[in-house]
Amino acid sequence: MEVHAHPHPHSNPHSNPSSGPQAESRPDPHPDPHPEPRAHDGHDHDDGQGPGAGHRAAHSHDHDGHDHGAHDHGRRGPHGRLRHRIGHLLRPHSHEAADKVDAALESSAEGLRTLWVSLLVLGLTALAQGAIVLMSGSVALLGDTVHNLADALTAVPLGIAFLLGRRAADRRYTYGYGRAEDLAGVVIVLTVAASAVFAAVTAFERLLHPQPATHLWAVAGAGLAGCLGNEWVARYRIRTGRRIGSAALVADGLHARTDGLTSLAVLAGAAGAGLGLPWADPVVGLLITVAILAVLRGSVREIGRRLMDAVDPALVDAAERALRAVDGVRGVGALRMRWIGHALRAEAEVVVDGTLSVVAAHRVAEAAERAVVGAVPRLLGVTVHIDHEPLT
Repeated sequence: MEVHAHPHPHSNPHSNPSSGPQAESRPDPHPDPHPEPRAHDGHDHDDGQGPGAGHRAAHSHDHDGHDHGAHDHGRRGPHGRLRHRIGHLLRPHSHEAADKVDAALESSAEGLRTLWVSLLVLGLTALAQGAIVLMSGSVALLGDTVHNLADALTAVPLGIAFLLGRRAADRRYTYGYGRAEDLAGVVIVLTVAASAVFAAVTAFERLLHPQPATHLWAVAGAGLAGCLGNEWVARYRIRTGRRIGSAALVADGLHARTDGLTSLAVLAGAAGAGLGLPWADPVVGLLITVAILAVLRGSVREIGRRLMDAVDPALVDAAERALRAVDGVRGVGALRMRWIGHALRAEAEVVVDGTLSVVAAHRVAEAAERAVVGAVPRLLGVTVHIDHEPLT
């Protein structure tokens, strides 16, 4: 594929202060020196990052979707409209990549806040349960305590991942550090697996060598507290994870919800011990282990898909429909999407009329970029490659 290189002055919005709201409407100060009708077979609309970016036809249009409906133009009063117009003058809002990057940073801050609040709630719950374990000797409560503590500690690597994801891309990590979140997911899986092994070994030993549990009412209360604390954390994590597009945070929320159900099992163990069944407590401990393994299976599947760059096929379908609806697009070739942290990046190949000039094909590519970013949620940027139909 021959690529005609004519770098634009706003090819990288992060490094060129001249790129702004009017960047798309300005004429190209570097007209095409080869005005043949078909100057090239490929028009690479890149994000301007990475080595060699200056040697490609790199033109970045990473839009934020710019939903004007959110501005609520039609429902303001006279004073509201005046404030809105003044705001437009003082705070220009462009379609540049910086707008999406700012939104991603805000999302990461929200994710960090969710993680630390979850750590505090689960940590306090685990400490309270641990005190009851020392008094009662309940194996079921021990397993639940270890599980809750492990779940709380998973906030630490995820928090580190969110912080790394906020670092800007550099020459070595040209796509940024967003994939650190997926590595943190691996740490979560290993932590959950370790808690499952510990709970299973302890429960099995107690089953072979039964010991009576004491302070059963305190054990039951600790189990109920664990259930309520985990359910609150689960709802908080899932809600935030879906809002910011973090699969790891959603998976961690589902994990916390299962923890809440296992905490209820502690009540059954306490009831059995109160009825004179010494094996009830270790059996419940083993059941908690089974629940941990069930959560582990789902987490492995979710993190594995992210490491393999899997995306929801519905997102790909939405992007393809948006491309085919663009005026001037004759066909859609390869379409690739991948998650980088909790943001999507995409690459698309579109086919245009073989007689289109460089400038006309460039306009089609710009329209295609805007259409895809507007159609796919949490899409940070798209690279559009233009292919001309063969001339007959």
